Amino acid sequence: MAFPGGVQPQIIILKEGTDTSQGKGQLLSNINACMAVADCVRTTLGPRGMDKLIVDSKGQVTISNDGATILRLLDIVHPAGKAIVDISRAQDAEVGDGTTSVTLLASELLKEIKQYVEDGVSPQIIMKGFRKASVLAVNKVKELAVTIERKNADEFRDLLEKCAATAMSSKLIHSHKDFFKKMVVDSVLHLDQEELSEKMIGIKKVPGGAMQDSLFIDGVAFKKTFSYAGFEQQPKSFKSPKILCLNVELELKAEKDNAEVRIDAVQDYQSIVDAEWQIIYDKLEKIVQTGAKIVLSRLPIGDLATQYFADRDIFCAGRVANDDLNRVVKAVGGSVQSSVNDISAQHLGTCNFFEEKQVGSERYNLFQGCPQAKTCTLLLRGGAEQFIAEVERSLHDAIMIVRRAIKNKSVVAGGGATEMEVSKYLRDYSKTVEGKQQMIIAAFAKALEVIPRQLCMNAGFDATDILNQLRQKHTQPGGTWFGVDIMSESIADNFEQFVWEPALVKTNAISAATEAACLILSVDETVKNVQSEQPGQGMGGAPMRGRGGRGRGRR
Repeated sequence: MAFPGGVQPQIIILKEGTDTSQGKGQLLSNINACMAVADCVRTTLGPRGMDKLIVDSKGQVTISNDGATILRLLDIVHPAGKAIVDISRAQDAEVGDGTTSVTLLASELLKEIKQYVEDGVSPQIIMKGFRKASVLAVNKVKELAVTIERKNADEFRDLLEKCAATAMSSKLIHSHKDFFKKMVVDSVLHLDQEELSEKMIGIKKVPGGAMQDSLFIDGVAFKKTFSYAGFEQQPKSFKSPKILCLNVELELKAEKDNAEVRIDAVQDYQSIVDAEWQIIYDKLEKIVQTGAKIVLSRLPIGDLATQYFADRDIFCAGRVANDDLNRVVKAVGGSVQSSVNDISAQHLGTCNFFEEKQVGSERYNLFQGCPQAKTCTLLLRGGAEQFIAEVERSLHDAIMIVRRAIKNKSVVAGGGATEMEVSKYLRDYSKTVEGKQQMIIAAFAKALEVIPRQLCMNAGFDATDILNQLRQKHTQPGGTWFGVDIMSESIADNFEQFVWEPALVKTNAISAATEAACLILSVDETVKNVQSEQPGQGMGGAPMRGRGGRGRGRR
């Protein structure tokens, strides 16, 4: 159909106010956003990395140098920038460490390729090159990795301690890593070696004292629960006690709202009251007959039951948190009972020693020497709450690393050594490839150098000089494990220096960074509905208006 004057009518598909951006400009904008996100955590990398102080909308202060924690707390609104946040979270969940490295690597890949995008190279060609380089890099890391067999228990423990120390070297607790690495390895070796569930490691924070006052409990510890009168008369320590875990409420039931009981005589009312008391006394007597000396329950244990147990030298605790009770059962044996009827010896647990102990300003119930122990507890001490919270995050990363080292048994050297060796391998490989793929693989190789370069910059070294030394060393035989040595401000064989980390940290970081970079490169248009972002517009309707005159002050 022809229109007069050759004018084509404007076709409107999207709602008015929708923001659309597309083409090369949009792709470059996304790349710049990812580079800006990486700049937020760039200075936190390595043993000389700085910490970030973040204040959220509620005024809560967090001090951390953990990449995943920082990016989670930052309220990043750019759609492409969120992809970088997601890969750091995935790295944290899968491996536990290397969250800053994976963020830097993804942004550096995009930075190296930015010039090619501006010159008109198709993103599909770049993505193909990246994926090929990623596969080559991951295979090279697996080839370089040294496998440690679990034949000698002492040697294997030594390996785990070195991995834990490397994970802690960039954290706030690096000056106390000799103290904490033993605690971390002990806690992981206490777990079921098949499952290795980190949820079975309880971490409790107690403000006050020094970091060296932190305790490792080879069992379970939890804070004293709410207690009634009579609690202080109960014994607070036992040797080899029987332990009963319940999911039963041990207190007089309150009547329901508007409850109605019809009686013909006063004596009938008294019989109802007596029946209520008899029910709870029957429960308590059945518990005493089991021979248990410690009674724990998820539900409340009232003042009557508390005094009843105190008179019979039994310790009780009600309203125990669900995860704490589950860990107690895993440690002492037995099972959680939802009824006091037919409880036999197999339903009871035991431990070598139980005590209620003062830790700082809090009282804690400690179950130690548990025969079924597949769990443990770390009691962390320290000054400020923010400091203890950062210690907890640091130990979590170290625990995850030790878990991975036990499962995978293959380690590589840290300090940028692995990245430099893989970079040299890819650079040599790129010279055997024709066409544009040669430039893409070479760009990937150069991007890997961001890790040693940033380690040098954060420590205040001359990054250009150190990287030139590393490139020269990695071309020589025997230079495979040379990386940045923070202590001597030079380069060193980091494998001999025992800067070890699981190979999975590197392979996962390279794969995740490549996926994120390819995801960003594959987007050529962003459609943003501005109206849906406005408060009160979620249902698509106009904002509700108040009725005229209502709620106004008098003039």
